Amino acid sequence: MQNPEFDISVIIVTYNNSGVIARCLTSLSHALESYTSQIVVIDNDSTDNTLSILKDADFWKPFSFTAVEQIYNNVNRGYTKGVNQGFRLSAGRFVLLLNPDVIFPTNPFEPLLSELENDDKVGIVAPQLRFLDGTIQPSCRRFPKKRDVVFEFLGLSKLFHKNPFFNGWRMPDFDHQVSRDVDQPQGAFLLTRHDVLAVVGYLDDSFPMFFSDVDWCYRIKKLGWRIRYIATVYVYHLRGASVKQKRAHMIISSHRSFVDYFSKHDTNWYDKCATRIIHLLLLTATPLRLLVNAKYL
Repeated sequence: MQNPEFDISVIIVTYNNSGVIARCLTSLSHALESYTSQIVVIDNDSTDNTLSILKDADFWKPFSFTAVEQIYNNVNRGYTKGVNQGFRLSAGRFVLLLNPDVIFPTNPFEPLLSELENDDKVGIVAPQLRFLDGTIQPSCRRFPKKRDVVFEFLGLSKLFHKNPFFNGWRMPDFDHQVSRDVDQPQGAFLLTRHDVLAVVGYLDDSFPMFFSDVDWCYRIKKLGWRIRYIATVYVYHLRGASVKQKRAHMIISSHRSFVDYFSKHDTNWYDKCATRIIHLLLLTATPLRLLVNAKYL
């Protein structure tokens, strides 16, 4: 993008987020006061009061945003397709993929933007995530390996939950208190440059919700960019405010996307055979997880 219209474009996909969206946008407005900003909100056919909040013109008046774009889907198109709708409208030099359950206690943008501006090898930056009580969320992961699914299925990842071999995907050896390069920060807050987005492309919408951000980070790193976790700034993350609403569907979707992620990046017959085994393990695990989470169904 040769002449960006804004400093930052923020993409937010909502679905039944009436309990958090006002707090998110209010705090975001304070954080963006020093920047020209474009807010793109995509609602996936919410059935609570989210739409009435977003469609109220008075709701937006106190905010500092330079421009607001709103898309109201008449069906739930899924998280990933919603994000891509927002990406297509984004006109900022920097683009932030933001969950609606994120709250900004302060302005985290200066050090994050500095990372992206001062090193063109950095493709994504993400801040520390915290719970509302101030404790740090373990928000970074390594790219998953097939052995991680096996260890999870056998219970070894829980038995040896602090072991970086048996539970390596979840990075138990990282306390999230120092800045470093990572594979995959949690998709709740991913900040990139528009020129990176132009090269890497949008999220792969064959992943309806889960693993689209993992796959995106994988593609970004594969093309030579680094991904930075910045521990010196933080935001609050309510973690899963939307996912908890349809737990059964989310469990099935996450298992399917796990297999699709491996299949997409398989390079030989050995990989393909291993993915088939992983598929069988996840098929076995799905009813067990549904039973454990029966109270949410």
